[in-house]
Formats: sequence, C-alpha cells, structure tokens
Amino acid sequence: MSSPTVDRSTRVARFAVFTVFALSGFLLAMWVVHIPVITDRTGVTKSTLGMFILLMAGAGIVGMRLAGPLADRFGSTTLVGAAACTASVAVLGPGFATGPVTLALALICFGFGNGALDVSMNTQAVHVERAYHRPIMAAFHALFSGGGLLGSLVGAATLRVGWDVRLTLTLAAIGCVALTLALVPRLLRDATPEAGTADAATHGGQAVHVTKHDTTPPGHDPALPDHNPAPPDAALPLHTAGSPQHATAPIEYDTAPTAQPERDAAALATIARAEVRDRSRKVMALAAIAFALLLAEGVAADWSTLQMREHLGADAATAALAFGAFSTTMTVGRLATDRVSGAFGPVAVVRYGALIAAIGLALIMMSPWIALTLLGWAMAGLGLSGGVPQIFTAAGNLGSATAATDMSRVFSVGYLGLLAGPTVIGWLTAVVPLTTAMVVPLIAILLCCRYSGVAAPAK
Repeated sequence: MSSPTVDRSTRVARFAVFTVFALSGFLLAMWVVHIPVITDRTGVTKSTLGMFILLMAGAGIVGMRLAGPLADRFGSTTLVGAAACTASVAVLGPGFATGPVTLALALICFGFGNGALDVSMNTQAVHVERAYHRPIMAAFHALFSGGGLLGSLVGAATLRVGWDVRLTLTLAAIGCVALTLALVPRLLRDATPEAGTADAATHGGQAVHVTKHDTTPPGHDPALPDHNPAPPDAALPLHTAGSPQHATAPIEYDTAPTAQPERDAAALATIARAEVRDRSRKVMALAAIAFALLLAEGVAADWSTLQMREHLGADAATAALAFGAFSTTMTVGRLATDRVSGAFGPVAVVRYGALIAAIGLALIMMSPWIALTLLGWAMAGLGLSGGVPQIFTAAGNLGSATAATDMSRVFSVGYLGLLAGPTVIGWLTAVVPLTTAMVVPLIAILLCCRYSGVAAPAK
C-alpha cells in the first residue's frame, strides 16, 4: 500500500523540526565542550560543578513541566520559538560568568530554556509525524545527536585556534536566534479539536468532549412555533384490534421532561471521569518506561568508559571506545528506527530493542575481552536507540486536548531517570564493583521488555 501524499508545507515543517532538534543538540554541546575553560575562569571545583549541573537539571525539569500546559494553551509553534530563543541567549551565561554564583545562575537559565525546548520541539515533532501518517520520530532524535556532534566539532576547532569562549558563544547565540526566527514560520500550527456536536467540558484539569443529545420530540420542527393543534384533553378516535367500533382515549403527556437528560449528563460525566483516569494511568505507565530507558542510557553515557577501564584494565584511549561504540549505534539505530517501527509497530521496537540492550549489558558484565565488551556496548546503544522516541510518540497521541502536557510529564520523569541512573551507580560503586552495579540498568531494561505493550497506539 502506497504512503499518503504529503503536501509541501508538511515537508518543509519536517525539515524545520529536524533543524530545531539539531539546534538543541548544538547548544548543549557548546556548553559541554567549554566546561574545562569555564570552570578555570570561574574557579569552580569538580564537586561544585556537579552540584551546579544538578541545579541545571532541576531547572530543566521545571521548564519541561511549564512548557506542556503553555504549549497546549498557546501552541507548540509559539513555544518552540520562545524556548529556542531563550536557550540560545542563555548559552551566553556560562561564558560570561565570573564566579560560582554567576555560573550557577547562568546554568539555571540555560537548563530552564533547554527543558522547555525539549518538550515543545517533541510536541511539534508529534504533529509532523501525525501529518506524515508514518513513524518519523526517531529521525528527529538522531538529528539531536548530529547537532551535538557538530557543536563538539565547532567548539573543538575554535578552542584549537585560540578563540575566547565569550566570542564563540556570542556567535553561536546570534546564529541560533537568527535560525530560530527563520524556522518558526515554517513549523506546523497545532491542530484544533474537531468541530461538530461536541461541547468541551473540563474535569480534573483535562478537556472532555461531551456530545449533545437531541431531546426534541419526534416530528417536531424546532424552527416552527411551538403549538399543539389539539388541546391536551381532546378525545381522538382509537381503532381497537378486531373491532369496527371506535374508542376514545385522552393523550397522556410526560410531565417530567428533564429527568432523562439529567440521567444522560450524569452517565456522560461518569464516562468522562473514567476516560481521564485511564489516560492518567497510561501517562504514568509511559513515564515509567521512559524513566527506565533513559536510566540505562544515562548509565551508558557516564560510566561506559570507566567500566571498561576498571573491569578490563584498558588504557584511557581504548576505554574511550566503549562510549564511541554506544553512541555510534545509538545514532545509526535512531536513523533506522522509523522504518522498523513502520514495519513492525512501536511495541516491537520497545520490546525487542530492550531485549537486545539487555543481552548487550549481560555481555558487558561477563566479558573478559575488550572486543566482546565493545560489542556489548554497541548492542546496548542499538537496543536503546528506538525506545524513547516510541514512548514520546505514544504520549503525544493519547487523543487528549492536553497532548503537550502529557508529553511534558513523560519527558520530565524520563529526564529524572537520565539523572538518577548515573547517580545510583555512583553510590553503588562504594560497596560493589562498577561492573556488578550494571545489574541496575539491566533490571530496568528487562522491565521495559516485559511492559512494552504500553507503547501501543491509543485506540
């Protein structure tokens, strides 16, 4: 079966959202590659920097939670522009910080802008994917990785030629703001709820559509004056079965016309409350899967190199290949995920991807050889690459008028997993070897495999 035709405006919007994802990755990389220079300028120690990064992450979660309702109210297009410009300007802060206090404030602003941008651009990506009628979400996330790679290369190049960090970040901010202003008019406008006989009601902060029921008596034209050609007590001929005789009987009228509509309204309210509860449970389940997947991803990003160095005694250059193997297959996997999801469905992507990642982690924990360990990290990256985009797509397509809010909840809980994973592993290394601590992400991934059905599209 051929794919539905996609109009030019939707294709342009897809390219624009690709660019926004790349811009987000680029801005994050511009901060990361300049961390050594910035810490030297501000006199911040590694332990203090760790606290500041947690502050940045906390501000990011606040930005995510606020961005969802704002996107529902004003549209994701508007919020993408505001958040991208905020993050672009905020990236200047760390470069111009002169001490610990100003650096902390700068990172809070940057984290807030990044959090809001994460939710708004993913919401916009859901709109574009819906217009394409096929999976394309994973490709957006691959462009985020591509933007990070570009930012790291640009930052490395400017540092090599001796540019001041303030000059580099200023040019980056100006370029990203200009690019954002050019992209926003090309994004898709948020779809409005279908018009018809549905009236919007609210319950528990969620929008509920209640269908009007026609209570007009049969045969009555509401456009005509309300009259009755015969008085209520008129006797009309009534033919009785099997008898030629005529009988007369008075017409009886219902004296309680509002009882049935009241019962209908109560039933509809009950149904609406049940739908809200079901949607809330689905959002919580999706958030739990996102938490587990991103926990494993965070562990791989922060501990893969140290794990191979500690477990196998590899030198620093060789140990760095562990993260390289993971990130390479992560990017390649995200580029291929959309086709796999289109062919086999999102549940299969989450389930079998988690299984592949679990096998990879098991190899890492048991491997006595560098090559096998690298294969394990490559499998982990490939298996984890497609799961999170499927969860975000599912959250954005629950059929709710608050899709962006649903996504912000899932995204913020998942982001907590990204932070919690490396932290938990760090605590565990005080009592067990690092490789043994890898059992935490392994269990998390196996649970994702078991409950992958939550990624099924809403009916």
